[in-house]
Amino acid sequence: VFRFEHCGLKGAPTQRVKQFPSRAAMTSSIFRAAVTSVVAYLATADSGDEACQASGKGCQGNSEWGKGAEIYEYTSSANPKMSEVPIRVFGPELHQQGPSRVVPLDASADLQLPYAATSPNLLASFVRVLAGEELPTGVERATSQMFYVIRGQGRSKTRAGELTWREGDLFVLPYLGNEATPVCAEKSQCVQHSCLEDSHYGGCALYWVHDEPLLKYLGVVPDTVRRFEPTLYPGDIMRETVAAISDLDEYGHVRNRRGILLGNPATSQTKTLTPTLWSLLNTLGANASQEPHKHNSVALDLAVSAGQTGKVYTLLGRSLNKDGVIVDPVVAVWESGGVFVTPPGWWHSHHNNGTVAAWVLPVQDAGLYTHQRTLDIRFSAGEMELLRSGTSRGATLPERMSEAVPPMVAGTIMTGHM
Repeated sequence: VFRFEHCGLKGAPTQRVKQFPSRAAMTSSIFRAAVTSVVAYLATADSGDEACQASGKGCQGNSEWGKGAEIYEYTSSANPKMSEVPIRVFGPELHQQGPSRVVPLDASADLQLPYAATSPNLLASFVRVLAGEELPTGVERATSQMFYVIRGQGRSKTRAGELTWREGDLFVLPYLGNEATPVCAEKSQCVQHSCLEDSHYGGCALYWVHDEPLLKYLGVVPDTVRRFEPTLYPGDIMRETVAAISDLDEYGHVRNRRGILLGNPATSQTKTLTPTLWSLLNTLGANASQEPHKHNSVALDLAVSAGQTGKVYTLLGRSLNKDGVIVDPVVAVWESGGVFVTPPGWWHSHHNNGTVAAWVLPVQDAGLYTHQRTLDIRFSAGEMELLRSGTSRGATLPERMSEAVPPMVAGTIMTGHM
């Protein structure tokens, strides 16, 4: 039984009572329809109510605002059925041929969004610029833009200045506002890219990821104050730093990961690329595997180098069995210069059955999740250990993460490289 009271001025209440069968006697769809009828009923309250007449004012505002109210029964709606983030593979042929252009890796139809997006918060694109040509890229209100150079040498002009780049470099841009002189007309946050040369496919290729879908969902624009400064991560420095990491961890065990997180002075606590974006340059050695793990962020994985053709792949699945093996996995085979999408919460493991090392650059919205303390990255070995002990932890940081982190066995991660 639901009782709704629609009251006007004190001392002049008007009661509206509506009764329905119990929750157990109705399906959730009927229940929602019943509750919706209550909302519609209240929304039709007109200015003829005694309370409204007593105040000397109409109740039209209450009526109009009530039309937008929706009420849902908790147990049937607390975990709403939504369109899932799909596993998608975007091949390198999208940037290896054709004219200069931007190729959005758009999954908006799967996500049921009215704007281009690869994941709910991010849009990834390939940018192809023919040698000797220029091409603008632009967004209206992204807080963070990341560009990784897949191939070629060139330069990019922005409101904050110009930089030159070559294969393997990565740079990020904040929202630069509208006060500085624009460099092109492709939306307000335009970047003008020029390709100087490419010896492979006649054009440079960039991997471009930004968070404009998140801002479109929220209906907001960035603050005019820069959240971080434009930053360049030279490819040779990144690769040298990865090479300096020992194969063994501080306990003498073989590392499950050999990679570097890309940070920024503005994100000292989250240690992420930008406040929203997270990225890792990770190598997968010959005849090696990286154990299943999962996280709440969506990964947009660029296979920088896929090693021996057809020998490197990722397994993805919703669950693990009692032995820590992914159940009914989907296989995503790596292609150099291609991208695959890892949905949030899916277990995934990386495998190299070849004789050549492979490299991957995942870009995630994990900056946001890390800040919220909800990233919840888990590895199969730790998960199996907890389950065997009869324990299941929530989406909180393990206690050991608050302990001091021991120094790396081989060298220190570099900062201030420029």
